[in-house]
Amino acid sequence: MLERALRRLREGLSGTPYEGKVYLVGGYVRDKLLGRPLPSDVDLVLEGDALALAQFLYEHGVADHPPVTYPRFGTAMVHVGELTVELVTARAESYHDTSRKPAKVEPATLYDDALRRDFTVNTLLENLHTGEIVDPLSVGLSDLQAKLLRTPRDPHETFYEDPLRMLRAVRFTVQLGFTLDPAAAQAIREQAERLKIVSIERIQTEFTRLMDSPQAAAGLQMLLEMGLLSQFAEPLMPMVGCTQNDYHLYDVWGHSLKTMENIDPTGLEIPAWEVRLAALLHDVGKPATKSVDEDGTIHFYEHDRVGAQIARDWLRTLRYSNETIERITTLVRLHMRPGFYTPQWSDAAVRRLIRDAGDLLEPLLRLAEADIKAQRQDVLHADIAALRQRIAQVQAAQPPTRWRSPLTGEQIMRHFGLKPSPVVGRLKRYLEEQVIEGTLHPDDTEHALRLAEAYLQQIQEPSV
Repeated sequence: MLERALRRLREGLSGTPYEGKVYLVGGYVRDKLLGRPLPSDVDLVLEGDALALAQFLYEHGVADHPPVTYPRFGTAMVHVGELTVELVTARAESYHDTSRKPAKVEPATLYDDALRRDFTVNTLLENLHTGEIVDPLSVGLSDLQAKLLRTPRDPHETFYEDPLRMLRAVRFTVQLGFTLDPAAAQAIREQAERLKIVSIERIQTEFTRLMDSPQAAAGLQMLLEMGLLSQFAEPLMPMVGCTQNDYHLYDVWGHSLKTMENIDPTGLEIPAWEVRLAALLHDVGKPATKSVDEDGTIHFYEHDRVGAQIARDWLRTLRYSNETIERITTLVRLHMRPGFYTPQWSDAAVRRLIRDAGDLLEPLLRLAEADIKAQRQDVLHADIAALRQRIAQVQAAQPPTRWRSPLTGEQIMRHFGLKPSPVVGRLKRYLEEQVIEGTLHPDDTEHALRLAEAYLQQIQEPSV
């Protein structure tokens, strides 16, 4: 798809004034030279009018839709097949202290354009038509070979202009396996508080990209040490230094990072970054619930419930979707359940776990496995592999689609003369619980009516 779209661009611009004057820049060139998977979008830069180029591509049938233009910044966006292409006029920029958006943009040379970019390894150019690699600053290639991440100018200036670049510095360092330039690291520590001028949506996007990396735990530790994490993740800070009981080797923060490292997200139906985020947050409720007995024994009663609420509140401040929040907080709330498994569990207990976890059952088991691996191994832990076998046996004996109340809400209301109310829901849940317990067959409506009648009398009896 990518090469086909680039071929369309080359052929569409061949024999025109643009031939040989348009360059690929940024992540595509960097990742291609590193032999990494290529991105799903590309940036093109030219010493000329990018908006006019975008219109040219559309009028000549290369771009599939009219361009989206941003005249103030000299940029435009088009689609060539499934490829998103951003077209950029080589430019120089100046900024206000209180915003990461350029206050002034003016056309400039490719050299000047390279100076305004975030890191030297992202300044490399590839001529769209000849394939020639151009290194405008004469340091990009050597830094790429040395796996060194540094800024084109004084890092204080680069990060001051756009503080989001500080988060990108951490992400690139861990994702690419690079070394962060000590001067850049020091500049981040000194200017970490400027991250607060960045919109929470942009922070969330960059944080999500970091969490999508298998090296996310190392990135989080860097964020902590450089003072960036506290700028947008204050609810996580009490985890640092919060000691645990004898089952653990690390404080809550260290244990959470180890759990993230141990998570295997392959083959799951939810994004890998959501599973890692659940691993990061699974014990976030421990500092708030910590108690110590007279003999020094440490407890964290109900930290799963409290942690789910802390996670929900924080994820809302980061503007994650309701669906993402619900999945992550459910995993946090249920994360201890598989760890309590013993062979003595009844089939009903297994059915409840399956029901309560729903579509998140396998992510929950993966989280439990990672949690156990991050603890001491010389103590007894639940056998999650054995739990998986029990789950398979229980589901084979009676599929979860059969674990339902024999009576619908309408049938309950009609039989007992009830109006829509919470009582109807309680009756239905009670009958479902009897099916899960194995004391009621899902097709036995007569027995269900007798049980419902007895339960209705019980909940309607006046309290003494």
